[in-house]
Amino acid sequence: MPTTYRADHIGSLLRPRELLDARVSHAAGNLSAEQLKELEDKSILAALDLQRRAGMQVFSDGEYRRGCFRTEVANAVEGMEPVNAPLSWRGPQGTAIPAPPTWVINGTLRQEKRITGHESGFLLENASGPCKITIPAAGFMGSRCYVPGVTEEHYATIGGAARDMAAIVRDEVIALIDEGVPYIQLDAPGYTAYVDDVQREQMRSRGLDPDVLFSEIVAADGYCVQGLRREGLTLAIHLCRGNNRSHWLSEGSYEAIAERLFNTLDVDVFLLEYDNDRSGGFEPLRFVPRGKTVVLGLITTKQGYLESMDALRRRIDEASQYVPMDDLAISPQCGFASVDAGNAISWDDQRRKLELVAETARVAWG
Repeated sequence: MPTTYRADHIGSLLRPRELLDARVSHAAGNLSAEQLKELEDKSILAALDLQRRAGMQVFSDGEYRRGCFRTEVANAVEGMEPVNAPLSWRGPQGTAIPAPPTWVINGTLRQEKRITGHESGFLLENASGPCKITIPAAGFMGSRCYVPGVTEEHYATIGGAARDMAAIVRDEVIALIDEGVPYIQLDAPGYTAYVDDVQREQMRSRGLDPDVLFSEIVAADGYCVQGLRREGLTLAIHLCRGNNRSHWLSEGSYEAIAERLFNTLDVDVFLLEYDNDRSGGFEPLRFVPRGKTVVLGLITTKQGYLESMDALRRRIDEASQYVPMDDLAISPQCGFASVDAGNAISWDDQRRKLELVAETARVAWG
């Protein structure tokens, strides 16, 4: 059986200013790779201490060696190049920001090196408890990096690109299992495009059937973990609606995808965004098979205010109408810094929110 972590978090943490400045200096040729790694190590140790003091039950390295949550796939895989992404991020009071750089598949996908091998060893050695490694989901990378007119020379369909990416991600999952990483999480923000009416219509305008495409993406992600569940190993997938400097991409309830998603993916844990009305209600959780854990992302990482524990407990009680308490846990709704610039909150805001996760878990589950 997998271990249930009642106080969970998604993985990324705010980067210290010193680390952000060092990455700029390294890119400009003013700081060596060795010097940058030394500072990354130091920053990760501080992040691990933050999590320990907050009372978290599972530890990450904050994704401090990454520019954003998906950079390490592009760095490890041949057949991709960086581009500017034409995505419309939504924000408070209707504000919008440009998308961060992304990648396009412009060749046959071939793995050149490990995706997270440079992260896992240090984390395993230094975490004071069970640790997790996050990997961008194959379906997300295969679909989001597919650009008509560029990718179709190498892959006729998004499904084809996602299948090749799935073989690469599966190999990485197996490598992490062999290393003894106890918690492996696939990050799949792309699924919520299929609950967003605007994005579904955009797919149709490009000649794509959203339901067919969704099935292809689920199949790719399913292959990444198929048959890999082990005693003491936790395999998880995280869904959100986009997380870039406190902005988001998608809106809508999980209802449209819940039955197929929850009953197809052979994971132990679903980490789900539930911090506001954009996520809809808990009714779609009725499709989650018993024995699988739903981590309720009730605490926002997009704003600095601190939620009420009483309100969080009421929401947990509401969710327990659809999933037994024994199959529930709590976390922030997404990472604190899916891109290295981070969300518009402070280090103290982040600390208080992690402490709230841990304390709410203790009160709710004992």
